[in-house]
Amino acid sequence: MGTETEEQPHGAAVVADGFGLKGPRGWAFRQVSFRAEPGALVAIEGPSGSGRTCLLLALTGRMKAKEGHAEVGGLPLPRRMAAVRRISALGQVPGVSELDPAFTVAEHLRERALLQRRYDGSVRALLRRPAERAATARARIEEAVAAAGLDLAALPKGERTSVRDLERLEALRLSIALALIARPRLLAVDDTDLKLSDADRAEAWALLRSLAAAGTTVLAVCSEAPEDALRITTLTGEAAPGAPGAPASDAETAAAEPGAEERAEGRAPADATTGVPDADQAAVGETAADDTTDATTEEGAADALAETGRA
Repeated sequence: MGTETEEQPHGAAVVADGFGLKGPRGWAFRQVSFRAEPGALVAIEGPSGSGRTCLLLALTGRMKAKEGHAEVGGLPLPRRMAAVRRISALGQVPGVSELDPAFTVAEHLRERALLQRRYDGSVRALLRRPAERAATARARIEEAVAAAGLDLAALPKGERTSVRDLERLEALRLSIALALIARPRLLAVDDTDLKLSDADRAEAWALLRSLAAAGTTVLAVCSEAPEDALRITTLTGEAAPGAPGAPASDAETAAAEPGAEERAEGRAPADATTGVPDADQAAVGETAADDTTDATTEEGAADALAETGRA
């Protein structure tokens, strides 16, 4: 029994079959189908407002899908959303899991380590001596920082550097380090390549590849996916009249399940606006099987995200 447990991969397999999420004005995404093995790098590609973040949150148990089903590490969605949240972690997701610009890097890391011990620690761990608990927290922080490639000594003021003074790539590394403190089986990162130069974008993908190679399954939202990733692509286009994904006036509100990070940190939601074009958006899931999704709307994605406090 022990040998079998040790041989199980750390990463969580992710399987989706006809997965869809609906907001009051239409589908955020629909008919998403793919299979990712443990330790895979999955890129959710497409323009802003096309349902990328909604899919990311739904696959990590933070938003409740309305049709189809998915499994993460063998845990069915949406039935086992809480269990999926326990084995997954979010990098920075605007309005859901954000860095506080007034906090220093050290403050963020210490806070996340304390929260990890408070909410996920065993009773035995809570009964350890303070010095032993502190040493364990330091070890977790050092492990996560190293895995995220965050060089504290190279920052302007070292670990006392405020988040507002970080470059975009370093802020991304910090958000990933914070997520890795939980040692998740599934890591989800939003806006991976946003405002990055070509060189920084290459570094960001190299980091995510290294995490996947180490065994953690990675979901990454991006505008352009690398060729070696399992790609799920959303594209803008006209929805055919009467299409199954056309927005309906009686569409139900997508239920949201905010993650542990949002509840624990109590951050104020960020301001975000989403343009509402006249044309609907059709989403296409590009995987190894070349699966496709039905029509979705930018309004549907915005409304679904509003349930998490983003829009």
